[in-house]
Amino acid sequence: MHRPADLCRSWLFVNGAEEAALDAAAEAGADVVIQDLEDFTPPALRPRARELSASAFERWREAGAVAAVRINPLDEDGKADLDAVMPAGPDIVALPKVSSPEQIVQLDERVTRLERENGIAHGATKLLPNIELARGLVQTAAIARASHRVVACLVASEDLAADLGAERGPDGLELAYARQRFLVECVASGTVAVDCPFTWTDEEGARADAAWARRLGYRAKAAVSPLHTAIVNEAFTPSRAEIEQALKLVTAFEAARDKGEARVEVDGVLVEVPNYNNARRLLARADRLAMARG
Repeated sequence: MHRPADLCRSWLFVNGAEEAALDAAAEAGADVVIQDLEDFTPPALRPRARELSASAFERWREAGAVAAVRINPLDEDGKADLDAVMPAGPDIVALPKVSSPEQIVQLDERVTRLERENGIAHGATKLLPNIELARGLVQTAAIARASHRVVACLVASEDLAADLGAERGPDGLELAYARQRFLVECVASGTVAVDCPFTWTDEEGARADAAWARRLGYRAKAAVSPLHTAIVNEAFTPSRAEIEQALKLVTAFEAARDKGEARVEVDGVLVEVPNYNNARRLLARADRLAMARG
């Protein structure tokens, strides 16, 4: 996996059996492209979808994306999915509806065996638990720590709302607490938190939803429309104005410290150590993202 998970901003799900969509995904600009063998692929089409995995992964990697696959739950079609796609060496395997750490332990064991059988380096395959149920949400930190292979966790929208009995709306208010709780659990476990996708076609709505997620602290977001990947990438990439403001803040604070002052005012904001550290983190992330783009 050539791009570290913490630099993967957009995680795009694609219909697993639709060859044209798999081809087009290479041009969508997503940092991670996920062939969805679960909800996006009817059971009758899953054998065909598995046959398309190897060529899809190759095209996505050539385009600079991380190649991932979402299998079905292991007690359904997931084992057959995994057995079929592992020879193609997916960078990440996503497991849906994870509600306990034991499910990730079971997946880790099967992936380990399949890596060995297919000549794949041990540990090369990373895992992405999908948190889609209330009982999984309250165990997110434990799920994230269940395997060294877990590089990120993703919170769902539609299934989680259904499990909660919530009424969906474009403003996402019904999932506000769940998204905040999920982020706290991921940060506490040192795992990348991938926000749920915006499942409406409205681009302005997608932009507002991504901006809200970033304000909470997210640095990554799923997408189910290729048209939203550019919106997500822009939202989670520091802008030129933000970089310039961060540089201004860092310079002013360091100058104040050199004079023995505890803090400094910059554009009406009292800058203290936390603000200074946040600015430095933004600058470091901007540099890393620039390097990842080559």
